This record gives sequence, structure tokens and C-alpha cells, in this order.
Amino acid sequence: MTTPVDPSAMAALTDARVALGRTGSSQPTQAALAFALDHARARDAVHRPADFDGLEAALQQRGLASLRVDSAAQDRLTYLARPDLGRRLSDESRKRLAGLRAKPVVDLAIVVADGLSSRALDHVPALLDALLAEISPEGWTLAPVILAAQSRVALGDEVGALLKARMVLLLVGERPGLSSPDSLGAYLTYAPRVGLSDAARNCVSNIRPAGLIPAQGAFKIAWLMRQARRLQLTGVALKDESSTDHLVSVTPEAARLPADTPLKKNKSGK
Repeated sequence: MTTPVDPSAMAALTDARVALGRTGSSQPTQAALAFALDHARARDAVHRPADFDGLEAALQQRGLASLRVDSAAQDRLTYLARPDLGRRLSDESRKRLAGLRAKPVVDLAIVVADGLSSRALDHVPALLDALLAEISPEGWTLAPVILAAQSRVALGDEVGALLKARMVLLLVGERPGLSSPDSLGAYLTYAPRVGLSDAARNCVSNIRPAGLIPAQGAFKIAWLMRQARRLQLTGVALKDESSTDHLVSVTPEAARLPADTPLKKNKSGK
């Protein structure tokens, strides 16, 4: 006979809305209030300005040069109403990047975009630390990190083309969910140019402490970068077949621990 699953035990394993309980035919007050709070957090993630000053300082501490640009969307309300403007640079930003054309071709341009969640950018320093640790021994050449305000994924194609980068990695705040207002997405495109569709890029999604932790995200991104350089392509023709044997296993409890807390290894002991 199958033992019934304790609903409270299920709730302890996920941030999803399960085992909420009920009061008559309605939700308990606590569940209703938690829903309202998460909805407010998601709205705040969309509307709160990104802390590019803090991010720029964090990059400087790591010895990474940066440059700020804006999309053609002049403000947040325009950005939300006109997705097309978020995919192209402003005229001033385009001229600024075009002025860097005299520099040699680089292997990688990294673009950090606010997207639809400013909170997601809090995870960028940890992700870049792990990613650079992965690729630094391999001699990758990098353009200055581009900090892009009011921008969407396709803006990375224009930035990469102007910087003459062989590939562009765009880190962007993803559309917030009610249990994930801080999800960071990474989009990799080989031979970037204006007009590419999403079929031309690879995505590593849900990078955050309670999702794909930065170390795991960096491992997948680095694997895709190496394959993209070898095959000279990204998108639907490049499948993520990266091994996860060496990755740590993360429980919901561990995901909420401070970043410097050691995590337990997976069953293989690696």
C-alpha cells in the first residue's frame, strides 16, 4: 500500500505554491498575504532601477573595465510598452561603441542588461567570478563589460557587432515569477549581428541562489562557449550536453545559506 505524501513535506521542498491549506472554500489568510507579498516583490523587480553604480564598482574591484550604454527606450514606461526599442541602442550609445572599432577583434563581449528584473543583477558578480575562473586559463580575450539600461536580449547582437566580438554573452534580468523575482538569464550568440532571431542563441536560465546557483550556471555557460568557438555556431544546432557530474547538489535549505557556506558534494563524491 502506498504511503500518503505529507503535503507539508512537499511544501518544504519547493517555493512553488503547493499545500496551501484552506479555510472553508477559501485560502488561509497567511497564504493570501504571502501571495500579495510575492506579487509586490515581482512588481518591484520590474520597476526598481538597476544599481549600475554598485555593479560598476564590483567590476572595478575585479579588474574589469566597463562601459555604460542605453537602449532606444528613453525611460522605463517606454521600455515596458515598446519592446522593440529595448532591442536597439540609442544613437548616442551606438556612436560611443562605434568609436571602439579600431581595437582588435575580441573573443567575447559581455553585456549586463537590466531586462525585466533589476534584482537579478545582484547575482552577476558571483556568476562572473565563477565564469572567469573557468575560462581564464584558456586565453579568452574580452571587451569591456557593457552595462545596458532599459535593454532586452537582442540588444546584445548590436553591441557584439559594434565591438567586433566573435561571440556575445548577455546577462539579463528575466521576467519575474511569483516565487522567483530575481532570476538571471544568460544568452550566448556566436557571430552577433542585428536581425538574428532567438533560434541563433543558447540560453542558460534561472540563475539564482534558489535555482541554478552561479557556479553551476558558469559551468554550463563556459561549456557552451567552448563548443561555440569550436563549431563556430550557437542556437538550435548547439545542444547543451555538458556533464553535471562535478556539480554540487543543492537542497532548498542550502540555497538559502550565505554564499560562503560550503555545500555538500553529490553522490559521486566529486
